[in-house]
Amino acid sequence: MILLSFDTEEFDVPREHGVDFSLEEGMAVSKVGTERILDVLKANDVRATFFCTANFAEKAPEVMQRILDEGHEVACHGCDHWEPKETDVEQSKIRVEKVTGQTAVGYRQPRMFPVSDSEIERMGYHYNSSLNPAFIPGRYMHLNAPRTWFMRGPVMEIPASVTPWLRFPLFWLSLHNLPEALYHFMVRRVLKHDGYFVTYFHPWEFFDLKEHPEFRMPFIIRNHSGKEMVARLDCLVKMLKKRGHKFITYREFFDRHNPNK
Repeated sequence: MILLSFDTEEFDVPREHGVDFSLEEGMAVSKVGTERILDVLKANDVRATFFCTANFAEKAPEVMQRILDEGHEVACHGCDHWEPKETDVEQSKIRVEKVTGQTAVGYRQPRMFPVSDSEIERMGYHYNSSLNPAFIPGRYMHLNAPRTWFMRGPVMEIPASVTPWLRFPLFWLSLHNLPEALYHFMVRRVLKHDGYFVTYFHPWEFFDLKEHPEFRMPFIIRNHSGKEMVARLDCLVKMLKKRGHKFITYREFFDRHNPNK
């Protein structure tokens, strides 16, 4: 089983590098990227989960409608990606559900940072996917955290996939920078070991970042961005489909594995 997801947020990475970058500019980049992602998914007839900020949902209703019309799941990803607040667990659910008209049952904290477990449970989320169980200097130090899904009370925790032994992360940066054959090999190793694979990307990776030096993006983010990343995602999906792996949403994964049902 493949749990493919996209953190569908306003592009704010330039702000991490001292660039004065507005919400409107960030939305423009992410809209383009999301449309390109949806084109790949539609061409390959697979479904995914889109973790959306309230900002993105409210400012891109036409994109949100396409996500829903094409059978994907919408989950929550906070409100303002740049300034997460304690109230986001509640407010993002309220605001995203107002746009979609559907109940959001999943949450992922911006940047996969820690989030209140009690708030996740209080708001009735079925699953939380805010854990990258790897060591990434300056970002994550979760080598002792569970590597595969587990229950925390009634809530299912769904960590991003890492390799079984060294816990090498197989998230977006890995596909940007590793040779595709090596990335595909490690994905297959995870599937053989765990029986499922969880990964995530962002819409702005599929925007042509290399054409915008004013964004001041580091090489590891610019590398293979834009249409090259579209091709890499397409190749990954095709490889997995060819091997008979089924793409399911996080909601479906919860429904299949929830021990409390």
